[in-house]
Amino acid sequence: MKLTGKSIVVTGASSGMGKAIVELFVNEGASVVAVARRKERLEALAESLKDAPGKIVVCAGDVSKREDNEAMIDLAVKEFGKLDVLVNNAGVMDDMAPMAQASDEKYESVMSINVYGPMAAMRKACQVFLAQGNGGNIINVSSVGSMHQAAGPIYCASKAALNAMSKNTAYMYMKDKIRCNVIAPGGIKTEIGAAMGMPNLEGYGKLSGVLKLAPEQGESSDIASAALFLASDDSAYISGIIMPVDGGWISF
Repeated sequence: MKLTGKSIVVTGASSGMGKAIVELFVNEGASVVAVARRKERLEALAESLKDAPGKIVVCAGDVSKREDNEAMIDLAVKEFGKLDVLVNNAGVMDDMAPMAQASDEKYESVMSINVYGPMAAMRKACQVFLAQGNGGNIINVSSVGSMHQAAGPIYCASKAALNAMSKNTAYMYMKDKIRCNVIAPGGIKTEIGAAMGMPNLEGYGKLSGVLKLAPEQGESSDIASAALFLASDDSAYISGIIMPVDGGWISF
């Protein structure tokens, strides 16, 4: 098992990629704080993993709120005695509206979850890592949309911001042995599209040509496998990378 003894926080853990990450991590021996807004789903996940080698503690929280980001980190330290890895997976789509139709409301809602949430969690995690004095590990889940036209300008900008913030953190804390890497998924079978609701028709129409060229959709397990590599000691000398897991979408 690759994660035995590691204390890990995973956000967006109630479905899709986050759920797959938690399942794989706990089965690899990790002690995981699983964070999401839907507590009943987290409890069902915990029940399904009750006989797994690792441990799971559920934490209902909204990553757009500073206090919830700090509480989930504190919970990991309280329950497991330390923090080793933070996985910022929670995220939302925009409605694909082109710039002329982009709304302040959509900007604020997407940025609060996709940018502020990871920032607040990373800030708290870095404080804990520095106090512990033995390094740390941050994995941020971005998107091929940070480098490609896969959604509207708000979503793409939010994920590009996450990439930049991650690379800066990797550089700033290199000497403190705090690693920070990014996974950039392509089209993955999750609930994020359904949660988006009805897309802006003009924006969707403009993007449809690109979307039709996308490879076959991947599975949440593809992202979980990449996260396992980055969370484990197998990647101990890797920091500051953006890892596409997209079936080759970013190649064109």
